[in-house]
Amino acid sequence: MKNIIRIILEGAYTNFKRIVFASDRVTDMEMRSMILEGRVQPTVKVAEVACIGCGGCSNACPTEAVEMKDLEEPEELFEGLVKTQLPVLNSEKCVHCYYCHDFCPLYALFGEAGTIHPNDVGIVESDISQLMEKPFKISDDKIAFISQFLADKSILKKKKI
Repeated sequence: MKNIIRIILEGAYTNFKRIVFASDRVTDMEMRSMILEGRVQPTVKVAEVACIGCGGCSNACPTEAVEMKDLEEPEELFEGLVKTQLPVLNSEKCVHCYYCHDFCPLYALFGEAGTIHPNDVGIVESDISQLMEKPFKISDDKIAFISQFLADKSILKKKKI
């Protein structure tokens, strides 16, 4: 019986410290106020400059959380490759399987940072025209597997072996 009373008192004391003195605080007060006031900005999910708009991320997504949106003005990345769409990630549908990231051609073909990621893309400064000029060797079975998800197959036509 003494043990039960001791456990109850220790729990009450710990909760009292947490409430009154904010002990064991994980989130600082500024972040708490930002959350309560709705001022938290989501992190960037798509690196728009590096993205080639191929649609691989959208086609590979099993929950259709990635939707391709048309650009106001098409953008020519280099001769033969024009970007007309960009992916938009719906975080409510996303199950964090990372298929979108894994099927991004920059990641899958070149080993560079992928242009889409469910958590945070970070800074991606890949220039696709420079990457296409570098010789790279990728097995035909890997290219065939990746190409089934790409909407724009022109990136694969310029492949150098």
